[in-house]
Amino acid sequence: MVPSVSPDSPSVLAAWSGVRAAFGSLGRICIGLDADFCIRRASDRLDELVGQGACQRFVGRPIADLLGDELFGEAGGLRLALLAGERREGWRASVRVDPQGSRVASVTVAPLVHDGACDPSTVYIVVLRPAEEEADAGDGLTSFGGLIGRAPAIRRVFQLIMNLEKSDATVLVTGESGTGKELVARAIHAHSPRRDGPFVAVNCGAVPGELLESELFGHARGAFTSAVRDRIGRVELAANGTLFLDEVGDLPPPLQVKLLRVLQERSFERVGESHSRKMGARVIAATNVDLAQAMADGRFRDDLYYRLRVVPIVVPPLRERREDVEPLARHLLHRVGSRNGRLLRLSPDAMRALLAYPWPGNVRELENALEYALAVCRGPTVLPEDLPVEVQRLVPATLPVERPREERALIERTLVTHHWSREGAARALGMSRTTLWRKMRELGLQR
Repeated sequence: MVPSVSPDSPSVLAAWSGVRAAFGSLGRICIGLDADFCIRRASDRLDELVGQGACQRFVGRPIADLLGDELFGEAGGLRLALLAGERREGWRASVRVDPQGSRVASVTVAPLVHDGACDPSTVYIVVLRPAEEEADAGDGLTSFGGLIGRAPAIRRVFQLIMNLEKSDATVLVTGESGTGKELVARAIHAHSPRRDGPFVAVNCGAVPGELLESELFGHARGAFTSAVRDRIGRVELAANGTLFLDEVGDLPPPLQVKLLRVLQERSFERVGESHSRKMGARVIAATNVDLAQAMADGRFRDDLYYRLRVVPIVVPPLRERREDVEPLARHLLHRVGSRNGRLLRLSPDAMRALLAYPWPGNVRELENALEYALAVCRGPTVLPEDLPVEVQRLVPATLPVERPREERALIERTLVTHHWSREGAARALGMSRTTLWRKMRELGLQR
């Protein structure tokens, strides 16, 4: 049993001073958390990462204020790992830095093993290091504005977002359904000069055309039969923040003309009014429609297209970032499980099935598949039979005659996915590193 120790006792202060100095000499920042995930102690070097006075400013606040809800919110991946008594190493997160913008830091977390000199109120430890100081900074898992990934394709998106930190340029986000276009838009807003303003979203495909104009620009009382009072539109609500126009490819032609004028003149009129109002919001648009084809078919104005596409960002489909399936699956399973008070894990065979499936519905389909698994799974481990039927069909090694060939293909694909890291590949395959090494030799697999 750990003896009771005062957090301010000389032994605790001396122990913390030693820990802080040891980590500091390695270029790392040490943070101690209590059971509520609030910062109890932090290295002075936090000021070097986040800005002068950060150490004093963040002590006593939730760690989520520093590293984001996607990691340390109620369903955050690192929070859930710590609650399960697990360690996580080499994650990357976007850290808000005022007034410069953001920096990416490497994040390692672990439950704190106590001894007689430890502060009993500190139960978790977080270690940070600026990612640019690490030689392998391009290989780690990154959490950025709710987006998670390590694949080069998604990391390019992260870099574009960071490059836009001081920009007010209009952005067009394109990609297939379910890839996370709104998450990208929210990340752009959160890492922009407008981040303290509102983020107002409008789904241009979900509102009937005859109501969309009023939804966007508002209306004056008496403008039409049901207009019994003045109404503020989304453009006006966005004020000095960000207006997100989702599914902009579905915008009716008359509204395309009006939106073009708004973008050109930075002003608008409410329906039924004759005087102009200034528009202060930055515009981010998104679509899964091929706008080049829509222009060729006469369904989308080319002048509006070029007004929206000042900065184009293409969000890659999940099939082009296969190495992200495993960390995304674990993160999403933690998230959907926490909403239902359950902490589940994926069996090796279930993970193999997820890795083999092409995910035409992208990240949204993956999350739905895990929601399904949560509903039908009766134990603490998700098995292949708990997955949707279409995913079950791709469980590897169903043909015994082809087993060696399939096994070789599976191991090689997993190694490539994990950049030939035997530790990561072995974990994904549900075997030890020694077993993986033996199989690689037997199957003649080498980089």
